[in-house]
Amino acid sequence: MNQQELLINKIAQDKIDFHLGLHLLLEDNYNFKELFTTLHNYIINSIPNKTDYNTEAYQRAINTIPLKSTYTPIVILKSFPTKIAFNKLASLPEDENKKVITSLLWIFKITDTERRNTECKNGCGHFWHEL
Repeated sequence: MNQQELLINKIAQDKIDFHLGLHLLLEDNYNFKELFTTLHNYIINSIPNKTDYNTEAYQRAINTIPLKSTYTPIVILKSFPTKIAFNKLASLPEDENKKVITSLLWIFKITDTERRNTECKNGCGHFWHEL
């Protein structure tokens, strides 16, 4: 696990404040594509319903992202099925990148918390849940 992945998991597990962690992820010359790919993979793996990737936790996450609900990434996430929404998010203009990362980090935080409290409650073997 690299430093970025470690930071993402610490944020998801409330070991680092969300806003501080987000700031650390977006420092300097972060690589949007790399961070997007990591968060995308983490979210897809944290959602138990692999048929349509739509769960109560995922919907709750989208509806509580700490950004204005009219921001483009939020509108996309609410308007399209998960896989289509992620494809659209990846191709947004660069000035939307920080909002996209904020949204995805929040979604992962919520969906991974749900997984830790249900599927992984009695131990799961996920080394990142042992941080």
